[in-house]
This record gives sequence, structure tokens and C-alpha cells, in this order.
Amino acid sequence: MSTDWIALEKQYYAQTVRRQPVVLVRGQGTHVWDADGKEYLDFIAGWAVTNLGHCHPAMVEAIQEQAATLIQTSNQFYTIPQLQLAQILVDNSCLDKVFFGNSGAEAIEGSLKLARKYGKKNRNGAYEVITAYNSFHGRTMTTIAATGQPHYQEPFQPLTPGFVHVEYDDVEAIISATTDKTAAVMLEPIQGEGGVNIPADDYLQRVRDWCDRQGLLLILDEVQTGLGRLGSLFGYQEYGVEPDVMALAKGLGGGVPIGAFLSKDHCMALEPGDHGSTFGGNALTTAAAYASTKYIIEHDISSNARAMGERLMQGLEELKSRFSFISQVRGRGLLVALEFDSDIAAKALSLTNEAGVLFNMVKPNTLRLMPPLTITPEEVDEGVSRLEQALSRL
Repeated sequence: MSTDWIALEKQYYAQTVRRQPVVLVRGQGTHVWDADGKEYLDFIAGWAVTNLGHCHPAMVEAIQEQAATLIQTSNQFYTIPQLQLAQILVDNSCLDKVFFGNSGAEAIEGSLKLARKYGKKNRNGAYEVITAYNSFHGRTMTTIAATGQPHYQEPFQPLTPGFVHVEYDDVEAIISATTDKTAAVMLEPIQGEGGVNIPADDYLQRVRDWCDRQGLLLILDEVQTGLGRLGSLFGYQEYGVEPDVMALAKGLGGGVPIGAFLSKDHCMALEPGDHGSTFGGNALTTAAAYASTKYIIEHDISSNARAMGERLMQGLEELKSRFSFISQVRGRGLLVALEFDSDIAAKALSLTNEAGVLFNMVKPNTLRLMPPLTITPEEVDEGVSRLEQALSRL
């Protein structure tokens, strides 16, 4: 019974996560089942991780084969899956070099180390990084310092120094914050955890222009937007810019823990001994990530994300016209937010669970929707229908 497992969690697990009272035991595609046998449509996808859905055959086969062949060697040796994944990412992006870690936070940490080393070598020791309010870059001591949300930071003061926060979608604020100590600007193409905040179409282009004029690195945190989520393979392609550095994770592994940061050759300042990871880029995770990435590219899963995102947005707009307490629907591809006019998201979340569809609450008045990129039109419509059932009870 689910209640038994929930009681066990309270006894043995550190209470650091606000969980929904659902014990998931099996998944297939967009569907998951709990310990009591109830079926749900999964519009969370492991926090934008299972881009091919749960237990996709391409990934299952790659994991099974690699687990029976070679799992871990450390980076003291070459392994073929790691190099295959490196090649497919570089060949299909604007970047030149890649390093693999185990998570999004590690990918951001590596990007920040690169920026500091670059500033030390090329900008007279500059080390500061400009980031945005409402951003989210991870939960390590340095990445929460980079994150522009005080409630994550206050319990852990003093924070790692070197970060300046400005308003998102405000180029003038970045210009005003730039000094001779600035090494880089780090932004999410769309702020995910901050509420699915979408900038003006020319925002990143104008930031890119400022970075070029000042000799700053532009780091894009694509941990959530990368690998097809917005309707293109990488989010930067939606805005017609090229970053100097890009961080990936979440959908890169399709469910296995992996992160990566990529950079252009001109700013890959890290040298032997500057960075490393025992488990980063191990044979098992890179084999899985290679299988997932290859499938996304070869089957143009990004286009399905774009089309299904448009269908989902249309369905949510229809609900908005019916329910006066829905104040806004916003999103791009399959990264979507449903905002209410009051703090009823927790109640709505409870009702959607009962209706058999899983969402994520990012603010007291906002739900985030990020289903697998392989979702079908029928599943989109069914998800909207189950949401309608839940909202009719509010």
C-alpha cells in the first residue's frame, strides 16, 4: 500500500522534499502507475528529464547492453560511449568541447569554473558572473549563490561571492551591472523553475551583442530547455544566438543522472588538473544518454514537442476561457505554465492527482507542465480533460 511506503519514508528519509502523496512503481511512455495500481498521465517527466517517456525501448536496450559490458572505469581511461556522446553533442550544436558530470548543478559548477579561469587569463582576473532574479541554477553552495531566489539562499549564508543579480529580460540592467570584475553573464533561455518566464524575442540577441562588445562570456543554462524541450534541439536556437558556454543535464540522460557543459574553443580555459569527476561520463550513463540523444535527433522529437506544445497551449487556453480563476497560460514547446489569480495551486495539485494527471507546483499560484516530448495528441487531450475535471471541483 502507498500509505505504508509513505510512512517508511517519514521514518528513514531526510525530510528535505515536499513530496506529492503518490508512490510510483512503474512507467511506460507518458503513463505511470502507483503502488495501489492507479494510473496517471505524467506531465512532470521527472522534472523535464524523461524526454522520451518512461522506459523507452532505445534507452532500455542501451542500458541493458552497456550494464552487461562495462559500467565504470573513471576518466583515467578512454571509453567509447563517452566519446560517441561527445561527438553527437558537438556535431549538432555550435560548441566545440564538452565535459561530463553527474547533474545539472555540476554542469553549472563546471561552467562557472571555466568562466573564472577565463576571466583570470583574459580579463585581468575578472571573476564575477551576472545572473537573473527568479533564476534557478542548482542546490550546491555555489549554484544557490548563482540562483536569483533569496528563499533558497537565506538559510545558507554566507554564500560563495562573485554573483550579481539583475532583473530578467532587462538588457539595460546587465549593462549597468557590468564592471571590470565581470567575467560572464549566465541566463536561462526561459526560466523554468522560476515560473516559466519567457523573455522578449530579442533579449538574448541583445545580451549576446553586449557580451561581444565587452569581451564577456555568455553562459546559457540549458539544463531544462535543452534536448528538444522548447521545440528545437537547444533553446538558444529558438532565439538566434550562440552561447560561449552551455550547461545540459535533465533530458540529456533521459532518466539516468548525467550533466554536461560545452564551450567554444576560444574560451575553453580549463587545462589538465583543473576539473574532474570520478563518475562523470561513465560508460553506463553516456551509453544511455547517447541512445536518447541519437533518437531525439534522428526522429525529430523536437518537432513533436513543438506541435504538442501548441496543442497543449490551445487546450489550456480553452480552459482559461471557462475558468475565471486562470489568469494566464504561457509556454514554449512542452515547457508550459498555468497561472491562477490566487494561491490555489496546492489545492489544484491535490485535485489533479485525484483526477489522474501529475503536474508540478513552482509557485503558490502556478503549475508547471513538462510532459515527455513523445506525448501523443490523444494523451495531450486526455491530460487537459483530466485537468478540467480537477479544476471543476475548485
